[in-house]
Amino acid sequence: MKKTKLTKEGLEKLQKELDDLKTNKRQHAVQRLQTARAMGDLSENSEYSAAKEDLAFVEGRISEIEEILKNVEVIENTNGNHDVSIGNAVRVLHNGKEELLRIVGEFEANPMDGKVSENSPTGKALLGKQVGEEVEITVPAGKIKYKILSIA
Repeated sequence: MKKTKLTKEGLEKLQKELDDLKTNKRQHAVQRLQTARAMGDLSENSEYSAAKEDLAFVEGRISEIEEILKNVEVIENTNGNHDVSIGNAVRVLHNGKEELLRIVGEFEANPMDGKVSENSPTGKALLGKQVGEEVEITVPAGKIKYKILSIA
């Protein structure tokens, strides 16, 4: 089975989420379901249906995280920041503005937070590059140019 690449931060975040799901959210969902069941006629009880869906979501997410954690490969940056690799924070110049991008595994990606998946067009283009290099990336919206200013 394919290994899931995560940074140390990403692994810790998933472990915390799993703990919260198991200790808090699962219990809350079960209590909500029991309360809704006690309301009577289940066939017309929308709260019961919603509580059942909520519990199913929690259980599904627990299973998903446990599966990810079974096959996790924690990526540690060992290249001395000479070239871009997973786990690096990369300061780039784009359209005259500096941006900070962090290269992460696909399950950690969140472009709104500057976390770019290694498998995204941007991640693929930056991997292996060094400070001073320029990359041009073709994305659905057109072409983007980045100049790498620093790697941390």
